Amino acid sequence: MSVRKGIAPLLALTMLAFLVACGGSSSPKVVPPPGGGFNNTSLNGTYVFSTSGVDASGFFTTIVGSFTAQGGSISGGTLDLVSADPNVLVNPNVPITSSTYRITADGRGQTTLNASIGPIGLDFVLTSTSHGLITEFDANGTGSGTIDLQSNAIAQTAITALSFSLTGTGPGPSYSPSATVGSVTLNASGGVTAGIQDSQATTGQSIGTTSFITVGTGTTPGTAQLITTGTYKFDVYAIDSTHLKFIETDGLLFTSGDAYTPATSIPSGTLAFTMSGFDTTSNPLALGGLLPASSTGTITAGLEDYNDGGNVNQVTTVAGSFAALSGGRSVLTLNNFVNGAASDLPGSYTFAAYPITSNGVTGIQLLEIDGLGVTTGSAFLQSSVSLGASQGYGLNLSAVNSGNGSGAFEEDDIAQFTTTSSGFSGIVDINDEGNTNFDQALSGSLTAPDSTGRGTATTTEHGNAFISYAFYVVNSSTILFLETDTNQIGAGIFELQNASASPGAEPGIVTLRPAPQAHALRRK
Repeated sequence: MSVRKGIAPLLALTMLAFLVACGGSSSPKVVPPPGGGFNNTSLNGTYVFSTSGVDASGFFTTIVGSFTAQGGSISGGTLDLVSADPNVLVNPNVPITSSTYRITADGRGQTTLNASIGPIGLDFVLTSTSHGLITEFDANGTGSGTIDLQSNAIAQTAITALSFSLTGTGPGPSYSPSATVGSVTLNASGGVTAGIQDSQATTGQSIGTTSFITVGTGTTPGTAQLITTGTYKFDVYAIDSTHLKFIETDGLLFTSGDAYTPATSIPSGTLAFTMSGFDTTSNPLALGGLLPASSTGTITAGLEDYNDGGNVNQVTTVAGSFAALSGGRSVLTLNNFVNGAASDLPGSYTFAAYPITSNGVTGIQLLEIDGLGVTTGSAFLQSSVSLGASQGYGLNLSAVNSGNGSGAFEEDDIAQFTTTSSGFSGIVDINDEGNTNFDQALSGSLTAPDSTGRGTATTTEHGNAFISYAFYVVNSSTILFLETDTNQIGAGIFELQNASASPGAEPGIVTLRPAPQAHALRRK
């Protein structure tokens, strides 16, 4: 991210993240496949975007912003860039000036945003004209997120309650992981009338009634203040009255995340989930699976895949329960669950659970609160168990790669692929913490999802073996996945593309990003 050159002249320069050793590939580039229906006019209006990851030195860095696009041109906008890098820190309300972008027929696009703190490269894949998956894509950093069309008018009075999830890191010198989930009720002017919040350190905190959340106008963000053990301030970029993006601007913590309309009950049915974070010894940890929940909140015969610092395995007898919902908050207890204990022994873990609704799908924002590790993520109520053939998908993965002995690094990737009855082919763009590779040919084979909606896949890039993963169908347009390789730990999402219509249910994925002090992959 060349923006950091503009901020600090002294500063030198975590599927399908498909690489056993992906950086510096000399493979020939390929061109997008014909068809797909996307072009430069597929971006038309004001869009809110976000990325969350690390810079080239391993410091947590996040960007949230908004710009106005039409026909290949960006007329202007605003962004916030926040980094734990002591040479960067908090940069709010940075103007975006005239910029350009390009979108190929398969929905993949690139832009360099011209900003007063320096240009910022973004790489994305559209799944519709109103939604896509995005990464930071330049030499100074990496990160993953989303891009969404903003509603024309967002009334403050329409936002009566929100449930949020924020992740990032604390300040130096410890740079400890930071994560929080919570829920607030708002009055007509955005004032908080009631609220509760959990962090990895403190559970069930009340949010003070002098807190507030306001929406902005156009590309100008609103602001928020949440008061718990301290006073925390944010810029707020609203997508619509049911979905807002937050980025912290006070410098106390370095976090960003999403807020959605709270659901009024714990969903009943099978929940597909992914979570990421760290185990008890700060190894990177990623989890995924399926949790069948009864109408009383009891979970039986759950399935979990886990990748704990490269130790990959599965548990098929997960059980547990949800506590009664109160103030938008529940507590999920999972038994016989692997979550980073020594030798990956199954145990009992507890998570703060805040149900949300997102584009027609019920989800749950989750945060570990048992003090045994730090994991956070999302679960979504499953409505389909099949994966369509001969269809295009956009994909984003964020992972930590062991570096094959050369030092761990975060890898974020954007891909587009088309499925067949037993495989897929497409193109992937790879960012290894600032080492970027465009237009890498992608192919693979997959095992169709079983009756539970779980499937598996392996990938190749120019004939070389790349990653393996397990995936979990949420609905006809949304699939979560977990990487199952021993050299890379990550989770992501792929989504059905439709260039001529608004997206189906495409929920966001909340992941806990690597913090610098935990950024070296340590084998057990």
